[in-house]
Amino acid sequence: MPRLFTALEIPRDAALSLTLLRGGLPGARWVDPENYHLTLRFFGDIEGHVADEIAHALDRVKRPSFQLALSGVGSFGGKKPHSIWAGVSASPDLAALQAEIDRIARRLGLPADQRKFSPHVTVARLRNAAVADVAAYLAARGNFRTEPFRVGRFVMMSSRDAVGGGPYVVEEAWSLGQADQPAQRYASFAASASDASWTMR
Repeated sequence: MPRLFTALEIPRDAALSLTLLRGGLPGARWVDPENYHLTLRFFGDIEGHVADEIAHALDRVKRPSFQLALSGVGSFGGKKPHSIWAGVSASPDLAALQAEIDRIARRLGLPADQRKFSPHVTVARLRNAAVADVAAYLAARGNFRTEPFRVGRFVMMSSRDAVGGGPYVVEEAWSLGQADQPAQRYASFAASASDASWTMR
């Protein structure tokens, strides 16, 4: 059964900027650049027929492409920090896309995501990292920012890693700004579908 979520991919130049954040923090396990992404809506471990319903519903999303920039760094976990992330500059288009996908998920009866949408790209997961070390790391990198990049599609990704962190596989993709562009299906999807009973359309 695949663990599924919708996401935005991070283009090469922005990913290269994110790699400059690596290092200098004891206890950090750095995310591989090919696994950088911005999660839009997490669905969880989904049965095959439900995954098909989600994909069919997402075919109806018609949104414009838009510009996005990564900006700032932070951590999740408070006094027990467990991850480091790069933030995202405010984007009404991003918020509207995420809200539409969330509405689709709720109409299909999927459990609500209890966490408020906080757009970010995870760059490291932490284990036994000292709060003081994390604070020093963040203070030294507070001016992080990428050049704006164009978001031309959103994707469905899967992962079978129970603890997160990838590897992630793009299962389907939907273009933005092209109203008649069908979703793209990937050959790799066939292999995952054979395990998940997720039928090809």
